[in-house]
Amino acid sequence: MLIAASLPGWAGAVDIQARAKLFGTAQALPSHDLQRRLDRTPAYDGSADFRLMLRHTAGSVTILADHALTLISGDSYGLLRTLQPTLDQSPAGDGRRAVNLTWEIESGARHRSWGRLDRLAVQYRLSDWSLTLGRQAVSWGNGMVFAPMDLFNPFAPTTVDRDYKAGDDLFLAERLLATGGDVQLLAVARRDEQGRRTGQAASTALKWHGFAGQLEFDLLAAKHYRDQVFGAGFRFPVGVALMRSDLVFTHLRDGGWRLSGLLNADVSFVTAGRNAYVFAEYFHNGFGVAKLPSTADQLPSPLAQRLSRGEVFNPMRDYLAVGGNLEWHPLINQALTLIGNLNDGSVLLQTSVTYERGDHQRLQLGIVTPLGERGKEFGGVPVFGDEVTSGGGKTLFARWVYYF
Repeated sequence: MLIAASLPGWAGAVDIQARAKLFGTAQALPSHDLQRRLDRTPAYDGSADFRLMLRHTAGSVTILADHALTLISGDSYGLLRTLQPTLDQSPAGDGRRAVNLTWEIESGARHRSWGRLDRLAVQYRLSDWSLTLGRQAVSWGNGMVFAPMDLFNPFAPTTVDRDYKAGDDLFLAERLLATGGDVQLLAVARRDEQGRRTGQAASTALKWHGFAGQLEFDLLAAKHYRDQVFGAGFRFPVGVALMRSDLVFTHLRDGGWRLSGLLNADVSFVTAGRNAYVFAEYFHNGFGVAKLPSTADQLPSPLAQRLSRGEVFNPMRDYLAVGGNLEWHPLINQALTLIGNLNDGSVLLQTSVTYERGDHQRLQLGIVTPLGERGKEFGGVPVFGDEVTSGGGKTLFARWVYYF
């Protein structure tokens, strides 16, 4: 349930919404895991987040501001100063953004709390135009599990909480076309490793979204950090299924081209009186390696940069994801995803059951299980050879969300 409030003295309506979230994990670490060798197993971690969202509209102008209060605590944070980012991908800072809108409240050996403005923007809308200036989120591409065309804070393949994507400091101009498509011009400002606002760390992009019969397409041209990016995305029906594809060509400033892309399909249907949904997606990572090196510092520089920036989450080349969702009851559904690494044969299984008592509350319980030998991506990525690895543990997670 969402609450809208009208505050006197304001020219226009003010909408105030809020979300509270609790997220916790328990991870059973294998004997060869680095964290287990340094600390213990199981490892327990948790976070709490309260997000307050304000929207004020006066004529053609909308002001939006989202403020989040976040607390993280647990074994992983106490040892590594981080939570597992791929399950609960809540923004924790503005180290690379143009403006620092994060402030620490309190921290200790096993916990940290902070406040952060994740949205702070002004939007101006006319009948065919829209201009946005400030901190806002942008999502591009057709990926369901992977996101090669989404250059701006994409979700990891295993991220559980996808309610709100992290915002960037940007300028976005959108123009609706008479054909039903649109053109977007985007500029994202950032700081480099030394904290300087520079064009070498910024992005500018132009994207055209259009139609050709039953075919829906996107064409992209961008300067992203020091590289040039060209992309094309397509959506088209095939029988009862919807097919999607993305092709992304990157011309590296230091020379050479990389091609990343995906192809997926999904179908919704009814079985035994229950709503069901299945999908499959193939992903090629043009920056990936065919074999994992024995230490992370041996990864190629273009791949290491994108892993550190959170643009790519998998280090190898070819992946296949299959999964679906089944509605056991109008209030209960189960999701299942299998992600297979086609280069080393390892597999990651993730499944969860969600209970939605109403529009205002959601409880989700799930498990992530790697199915692979140590030294493989989904069995324990090598840290010091195959003897010491990271990321091969089974994880139970719970997520509770309340909207008001």
